[in-house]
Amino acid sequence: MAAAKSEPTRILVLGGGYVGLYTAYGLQKMLRANEASVTVVDPQPHMTYAPFLPEAAAGAIEPRHVVVPLRRVLKRCHVLTARVTKIENERKAVTVEAADGHIETLNYDVLVVALGAVARILPIPGLAEQGIAFKTIGEAIYLRNHIMTKLDEAASTLDPELRKRLLTFTVVGGGFAGIEALAELEDMTRFAVENYYPNIKPADIRWVMVEAAGRILPEVRETLGVYTVQQLEKRGIEVYLSTAAKSFENGHVVLSDGTEFDTDTIIWTAGVKANPVLAGSDLPLDKRGRVEATAAMQVVGHPDVWTAGDNAAIPDLSRTEQDPTATCPPNAQHAVRQARLLAKNIIKVIRGGQPKDYFHKNLGAVASLGLHKGVADALNLKIKGFPAWLFHRAYHLKAMPTWNRKIRILFDWMLGGLFRREVISLGQINNPKEEFNRASKG
Repeated sequence: MAAAKSEPTRILVLGGGYVGLYTAYGLQKMLRANEASVTVVDPQPHMTYAPFLPEAAAGAIEPRHVVVPLRRVLKRCHVLTARVTKIENERKAVTVEAADGHIETLNYDVLVVALGAVARILPIPGLAEQGIAFKTIGEAIYLRNHIMTKLDEAASTLDPELRKRLLTFTVVGGGFAGIEALAELEDMTRFAVENYYPNIKPADIRWVMVEAAGRILPEVRETLGVYTVQQLEKRGIEVYLSTAAKSFENGHVVLSDGTEFDTDTIIWTAGVKANPVLAGSDLPLDKRGRVEATAAMQVVGHPDVWTAGDNAAIPDLSRTEQDPTATCPPNAQHAVRQARLLAKNIIKVIRGGQPKDYFHKNLGAVASLGLHKGVADALNLKIKGFPAWLFHRAYHLKAMPTWNRKIRILFDWMLGGLFRREVISLGQINNPKEEFNRASKG
């Protein structure tokens, strides 16, 4: 691989998330002229900073500011808006479906698999029809407008049963994504009804959180998980632990403890799984469907293929003494650091060097529980309330890619402090042709 080539090395990066963006960005900074070409493939033309999705959904941050345009940042790379459909490493080929629908085969010399994870959908009746995940900026914007539209409908209906259904919101999954989405959106609805909906009382709104395990936020110590449940219940949120969802048919929720209720809003955050495209590839996978990799992030048995992030099973060297099978957890903290080292490792190997093993001791975890509220388990410290909320914002602002986005988000927060959050519904976005179709029939 280190031998001189007449043509530049073709580096193909699958995925434009944390790993894809940071790897490609690192490569474009370090590569010499004509040393290699870098192509990045992703269905979306942007990278989404997922930890800020709850604040974007709740109106604390402008949604466009939590995404980073790939073409703007990766100016020396070729960005292809397409979806990966097949990986054939034996042929050094990847099949993609481009944005216009045509099928194309891309060949490579070096492959980076950074396809990330997708929502893990369980075979629960009604889930696919009634539920929505919380992984993309589109889902965050949709949920914000959907929830605000439900408040508008509830404020105008004369049917008490329909009103009750409209004002019932359900979140399934007690990890970071679910808890932060629940807390921020509950904060938004309570602010809205207290200030703009005189005929809806805060007590009329029902938020329900369902978690199959016996605790929430498994990434933090158990005492902080208990504290978080207590804080949520103080706000009137119903928390069901050790409880599974049995059915969501027609918006009628049935839980394993016998609880039943109707809702128009079901937010599904109960886990993720590696991108299913990997299952049809010829790369080695672990039992969870992730690509098996060495500590240097090379795919086992395939030194020209690299991987990192949520779709990768990379040994966690900080924990292997206690558990030899330990792998790095799927979070942004690891993904960003892996990507930065990954770019350096690829450059080293292209130039005939040896890659460096990835080692990072987890610094902890932080979660927002709404405006001015949070919880953090970091640097062996338990932090609660306002200090944890500040810690959460500072940490993620630092981690947000590009100064452009950091400054825009900072100004969003400053304006929100001066003028309070925006809670207007733009429900027409969810059905933009409705008025046009109505006019065409008139």
